[in-house]
Amino acid sequence: MLAAITSWIDRRRALRRRWQKDAPRLLMVEETNAYYEAQRRATRYRVRGDKAEFYHWAKVAAEIARLSPRVEMDMATLRVIVAEEERRRG
Repeated sequence: MLAAITSWIDRRRALRRRWQKDAPRLLMVEETNAYYEAQRRATRYRVRGDKAEFYHWAKVAAEIARLSPRVEMDMATLRVIVAEEERRRG
């Protein structure tokens, strides 16, 4: 039982390291639009039905919002981005 718990903890840590690594990387590349890009990717994976990647990019978006007070986070813009991605996948 201890091995199963340890394995689960290791998987969770790996997931956390991944989104904690992707957030600053996306911030460097996209700067103030990093939050929108992370949400765009999350929506893209949600529409495809890929839950794991959807959760990953949603966590990246949250981490970006936590890390940088300069990122733009306008809900109207976000709705447009989500609508575009959903329309793309039709």
